[in-house]
Amino acid sequence: MSEERKIYLKKIKREKNLATFFKIFILIGFFAIWEVAAITGIIDPFITSQPSRIVTTIINLYKQNSLWQHILITAYETCMGFILGTILGTLIASLLWCFPFLCKVLEPYMVVLNSLPKIALGPIFIVWIGSGPSAIIVITLTISLIVCIMDVLGGFIATDKDQIKLIQTFGGNKLQTFTKVVLPSNLPVIVNALKISVGMSWVGSIVGEFLVSKEGLGYLIVYGSQVFKLDLVMASVLILCIIATVMYYAVLQFEKLVLKSRRMN
Repeated sequence: MSEERKIYLKKIKREKNLATFFKIFILIGFFAIWEVAAITGIIDPFITSQPSRIVTTIINLYKQNSLWQHILITAYETCMGFILGTILGTLIASLLWCFPFLCKVLEPYMVVLNSLPKIALGPIFIVWIGSGPSAIIVITLTISLIVCIMDVLGGFIATDKDQIKLIQTFGGNKLQTFTKVVLPSNLPVIVNALKISVGMSWVGSIVGEFLVSKEGLGYLIVYGSQVFKLDLVMASVLILCIIATVMYYAVLQFEKLVLKSRRMN
């Protein structure tokens, strides 16, 4: 390895470490300022809560053996909606690419469904399916599905036309064109759709729990706001941020594996 290459790698590593330091510094600084402002009376801790009270609330939930129950229920609903939305979205996008006429027919309906506030459909699903996790999963699925379809379909349509013509010149049929050219070249698009679907899935599960739930982080947020327990609300929001971040970084690791496998191939 040349000396210039070593210097370059050291520079990249130093910038990465510096970025990590500032990320942690900003986070710690935010909570420290929040705590000091609450202690000194600059802000009202009853309205805004404070980090120490949030930690106490989380500990109390853990001691009551209800913390993991709420987390697991919300995570289950989110993951189910996320997985189903991704699989169904990719399959439907593949079907629409294979049948352009069907895509032209359904395109205006997808645009309307994408612009429709999905929260408005929540009460309908609850009446149809019932007040339980199934209704929340369907709400989550509905919110992430259309976005996934349109993102993946857009990538399929934008596939390099020269590559498609090349495989068709050698006698490749529609299925071979899709499996050999369109799908492999759009793996980054599908992974990017996953990153978008993560946030949409969390929105769907929390909205569903807002509407009908007796358990979960969304339920804790609604209950805490109704009885003015802002410590419970902020604790639930903080836990939600942590597990949503973990899920997002899991998708990022999956993206690295996909890109690494593409480079190897």
